[in-house]
Amino acid sequence: MKNFKFLLIAVLSGFTLISCKNEKQTQAEKAVADYEMFVDSINNVNAADLKSDWDSIENDHQRRKFAAESALQDLENREEYEGKIMVSSDKYEVYKNSYLAQQPKTVTKSAVRTALFGTNDIGDDMGFSWVNKTNILSVYENFVSTVEKNKDAYSREDWDEIKLLYKALDTRKNTVETEGLSSSDNNKIAGLKIKFAPMYTLNRMGSKAEENSNAKE
Repeated sequence: MKNFKFLLIAVLSGFTLISCKNEKQTQAEKAVADYEMFVDSINNVNAADLKSDWDSIENDHQRRKFAAESALQDLENREEYEGKIMVSSDKYEVYKNSYLAQQPKTVTKSAVRTALFGTNDIGDDMGFSWVNKTNILSVYENFVSTVEKNKDAYSREDWDEIKLLYKALDTRKNTVETEGLSSSDNNKIAGLKIKFAPMYTLNRMGSKAEENSNAKE
């Protein structure tokens, strides 16, 4: 009788393991298929005719790709699915580059400043005298969100201008800190600075590489 019980437990345990394995396999198949269909649906639209918000498409792409990759984490034989994800990811990047290549690339110096700081006078010395402990957080928030929104349209010269303005704003921040900037706002600004740094580095490098490539052509 004991042997029968042990056998029954072993059979049930094996069945549970198989069920879990099949469930993970099914989830992986669905997630990868969803990602493939998304990329294919985007590729079926001519890049020149795309009228949707590109940021939304990019976010949707990242979400679906992450879901597909996460579904493979506990899967033993996942090479086939990883290959499918890679193929779709490459297709998406080709489409993305095609779309971005058709977007306006010229952003004037004055337009950059206006987008970042509105109509406020920066001053020839870039002193930012109008920035104080009350509004400095909102100035940083607008600066970083604007750069993030337009990062694909900036040229290398635009990035150099942005960096110059960013350093000047940081210099003003040092002054504002002595005038009673709250620790809460200071911490939030620190978070924005951490977000801006890699965004600037990667996108400026990309703009420079693109300009070099165009020059060779």
